[in-house]
Amino acid sequence: MAAPDPNLGVLTAMITPAVLISGAGTLLMSTSTRLGRTTDRVRHLTARFKVLVSESGQQEALAREEKQMIIRQLPRLAHRSRIIQRAMTALYLAVALLVLTSILIGSASLFGTSFGFAPVVLAILGAASLAYGALLLSFETRLSARTTQEEMQFLVNLGRHYAGLYDDQEVKG
Repeated sequence: MAAPDPNLGVLTAMITPAVLISGAGTLLMSTSTRLGRTTDRVRHLTARFKVLVSESGQQEALAREEKQMIIRQLPRLAHRSRIIQRAMTALYLAVALLVLTSILIGSASLFGTSFGFAPVVLAILGAASLAYGALLLSFETRLSARTTQEEMQFLVNLGRHYAGLYDDQEVKG
């Protein structure tokens, strides 16, 4: 029976960080999209606020309540944006550490040297950074849900307002 090829062991060891790199990359793509959506939402609310403070906007149904909702949401959106930026930093750091892990593993085999515990330490730090980024994203998701629920409640109230107007017209007619 032939002895196992030691190069296969090296490749196997290098694949483990690569799987984590792939996961971090997927999270980075979705996180970048989340940051873009948060930025777009801030721009939309800012434009809407400008309309609501205009003379014609002040005449809209529940304009005051909508302005208050926007004022409450803008700091939350800024907080979400900061969390997303921290998460992206953690995820990029994870990718860098995991790539360095693979490089050290491959280099050790190629050059016949030993880097001691360095690859293991880098891999642990990379995995920890990946976990931290994911944890930050879970906090951001909760903030996102909270602002969405607040907006939905405003829309329910707006719907009730308009439904009440139609009910009043039916009674008068």
